Amino acid sequence: MEECAIFAGGHFWFMMQPFAELPGVTEITAGYSGGETEYPSHNDVLSGEAGHRLVVRIYFDTEVLPYSKLLDVFWRAIDPTDATGQFKDQGKPFQTAIFYHNLKQKTQAQESKEKLENSDLFDKPIVTCLLEAKPFYRAEEKHQFYYKKIPFHYYHLYKCSGRNAFFNRYWQVKKEDPRLKKLTPIQYDVTQKSATEPPFENKYDQFKKDGIFVDIISGEPLFSSTDKYDCGCGWPTFSQPLASFHIIERLDQSHGMIRTEVRSKIGNSHLGHVFEDGPKELGGRRYCINSAALRFIAKENLKNEGYGEYTVLFISD
Repeated sequence: MEECAIFAGGHFWFMMQPFAELPGVTEITAGYSGGETEYPSHNDVLSGEAGHRLVVRIYFDTEVLPYSKLLDVFWRAIDPTDATGQFKDQGKPFQTAIFYHNLKQKTQAQESKEKLENSDLFDKPIVTCLLEAKPFYRAEEKHQFYYKKIPFHYYHLYKCSGRNAFFNRYWQVKKEDPRLKKLTPIQYDVTQKSATEPPFENKYDQFKKDGIFVDIISGEPLFSSTDKYDCGCGWPTFSQPLASFHIIERLDQSHGMIRTEVRSKIGNSHLGHVFEDGPKELGGRRYCINSAALRFIAKENLKNEGYGEYTVLFISD
C-alpha cells in the first residue's frame, strides 16, 4: 500500500538525497507546506509571509519500506535541537517538523522522537515538532533533485552549511567505539588504517550468493550482489553502491598514485577505491572494495536482520 510522508528539515536541497535511493520510495518531491498561502513561490516562502516550511514529500510502498525507517533517516539528516532553523538557514521556513497524515504516523513519530530523547545522544532538548499534514505545494523545477543537477555546488554547500560536520559529530563511528574491538586484525587494518587486503585471497572476490553487503562496523547498507561483477582484479567489484548517500569519495594521493578513495558515511571505514574504467553498459564505474570492510547478508535473512526493504531487489518478475 502506498502512503505519503512529509518532512521539514531545513533547506530541501539537502533533504532529497537521504530518501531518494531507498527501496520502496516511489516518488519524492521538494515543496512547501504548513502555511495558509496557496501555491506560494520560493520567495514567498523565504520571506516568511506564506507561513510555509520547506519540505520533502515522499510516497512510499509500506509493504517494502516501513514509515519507521523513514523516521530514522530523517533524524540523521537534521539537527533536531535547533529551534530557529537548520544550520546556516535560519527562520521559520527552515524549522524542522514531521507532518503526519494519520494517527498511526503520529504515534510512530512520537515514539521515534521519544526514543531519540531517551538516547542521551544530544545535550539539548529535541525541538522538532509534530504537525498535522496540510496541503503540499510543489517547489519550482530548479529545486528538484538539486544534488543530481549541480552535484559540485550541492556537495560544496552541504559541507559549508555545517550539516556534514554535525552528522560526523553525532552519528559517525568514533575511534573509541567498542565495536572496533571486535574486528579481526585485517578488518581493523583495512577499515581504520586504509590497508589493502591480498588480492584473490579474500572472502568475497569470487562470492556468488544473492544478498547485500553492509559496513562491517556500522551495518549501513553499501552494495548489492545484483551490482557485483568479476573484473579479474582480485577484490569484490561493484558497478554502483546501493545508495550514494552512504558513500564518501575522497582524493587519495598515497603510494605515488592519484585515486579516489571510497569510505562509508556512518562507519567512516576505508572500503577501497572507485575507478572510471568499468563496463560502459554498467555505468562505467568500478568500485573495487576490500572484503574485510564488508559483511554479507543473504537475501533470505534480510528481513530478520532489519534490512527487509532490500528484499525487493531479489524478487523475480
